[in-house]
Amino acid sequence: MSEEIQQLVLWLIPAAPLASAIITALLGPKLLRYKSHLPCWSALAISFVCSLVLMLKILPSVTLPEMVEGQVAPATGPQIVSYGFEWLNVGTLHADVELRADSISAIMLSMVTGVSLLVSIFGSGYMSHDKGYPRFFAAVSMFVFSMCMLILSGSFVLLFVFWEAVGLCSYLLIGFWFHKPSAAAAAKKAFVVNRIGDFGLIMGIFLIWTNFGSLDFVSVLGDAARIAAVEAANPGVIQLICFCLFLGAMGKSAQFPLQVWLPDAMEGPTPVSALIHAATMVTAGIYLVARCTPLFVMAPQAQMTVSAVGAITAAIAALIALTQTDLKRVLAYSTVSQLGFMFMALGCGAAGADLVTPAVTAGMFHLFTHAFFKALLFLAAGSVMHSMGDVIDMRRFSGLKHALPITHWIFLVGAA
Repeated sequence: MSEEIQQLVLWLIPAAPLASAIITALLGPKLLRYKSHLPCWSALAISFVCSLVLMLKILPSVTLPEMVEGQVAPATGPQIVSYGFEWLNVGTLHADVELRADSISAIMLSMVTGVSLLVSIFGSGYMSHDKGYPRFFAAVSMFVFSMCMLILSGSFVLLFVFWEAVGLCSYLLIGFWFHKPSAAAAAKKAFVVNRIGDFGLIMGIFLIWTNFGSLDFVSVLGDAARIAAVEAANPGVIQLICFCLFLGAMGKSAQFPLQVWLPDAMEGPTPVSALIHAATMVTAGIYLVARCTPLFVMAPQAQMTVSAVGAITAAIAALIALTQTDLKRVLAYSTVSQLGFMFMALGCGAAGADLVTPAVTAGMFHLFTHAFFKALLFLAAGSVMHSMGDVIDMRRFSGLKHALPITHWIFLVGAA
């Protein structure tokens, strides 16, 4: 595959959902109406195929990261880089719109686009009688575009822009039925709580810029000796940067005590719950910590904090889930608990240099598998809701194994 084709494939992944969002927003209400799912399906199918091509190109040649003299040597393997244009050039602050795909990006993209495609197919039936049908698919397309750009960002500046875009799209989707006071309140709650975490992220980015003089991933994360030099010149600054970055991840991935927004996000349509809780928004925090592993390796206290917060969140959320009677809230707290396990795995690298690679591998593996089985469970819950006339109180369920045999087996597969 030539370099030009590789770059075209790279740009198609976010460009297709963006085109779908624009087309659906402009033509959906008057022209497409209840066929507004067609641009979304087509765009996500294109993105998914391109993501698979990217993954098959990158992963076979990847060498996992190794510890060399107490410092993490980044994973080696092919990277696909495509320069867009210069965006910011103010004083010492320089930022380009540049897409960069490596092993982590390839895995994340295939997961996000694949699950999003399946959720959109389910959503076309689930939302078929809703007056906001075109608006739903426009918002979903924009959401997937923002998530793809977040994953493909080549710098902290671009990552932060689309980190915020993902938050904005989640506000629109959680509050999709804005005429319901509970849905409007849940959307506001998610937006505000995430801003608390985002304060930490932007402070971490500011500290990276002031200490490294660059916000490019390669310049900051690709040189272990430079990270060590920054820590030697300003003892403790890498710890502070990692704590700030983790605060941002806590908000996005609903870790204690910023987990309060996620259960209330169930007020959105069930396909939105599957999208947010399984494959997109909540995985952004895991991605951020995994991407910044070279920094966290130099900050063992921050790594221990990541692991401790993850363990506490996993335990508390699991206990809360046992007390719930609302099916979707049980799944929501299950998601919070599973995200805690992912953070616990990522933080286990603090226990020893030889554990860094297994820790990151375990966290990313669980993220990938969780996306599929949790999306399956949420969509099966939506099927139960429709069959029960929107009743979701599990105390009122009885005999569903016989009434919904296919859904019964799907639930068992997802729970297994």
